[in-house]
Amino acid sequence: QVQLVESGGGLVQAGASLRLSCAVSGRTFGVYAMGWFRQAPGKEREFVAAVRWIGGITFYADSVKGRFTISRDNAKNTVYLQMNSLKPEDTAVYYCAADSPGGGYVSVRPAAYDYWGQGTQVTVSS
Repeated sequence: QVQLVESGGGLVQAGASLRLSCAVSGRTFGVYAMGWFRQAPGKEREFVAAVRWIGGITFYADSVKGRFTISRDNAKNTVYLQMNSLKPEDTAVYYCAADSPGGGYVSVRPAAYDYWGQGTQVTVSS
């Protein structure tokens, strides 16, 4: 079992920055990749970014590339999502997810991830 707890969401104006954190606990040695997903009201959950736990290779959705940065601190068992130049369309509940034990590649599909946090709300006003 892997437990995930997100923090760092909030209400900001367009153009501002936020940093989300995801604390990972439990059987972390089996984690292959960590991902951030988001879900806006009435929309499906969508991929935002992912990082391979070992090696740190990162992947981004086109909509956030160049604005968001995913990183992980293995010593602290924490994954971060630095979000800059936020736009109103970034408004959503953001979820942290763990792919454990993993399928040998980093997936952008929510169904590939085995563990999920409770989510944190990010609201960007115009």
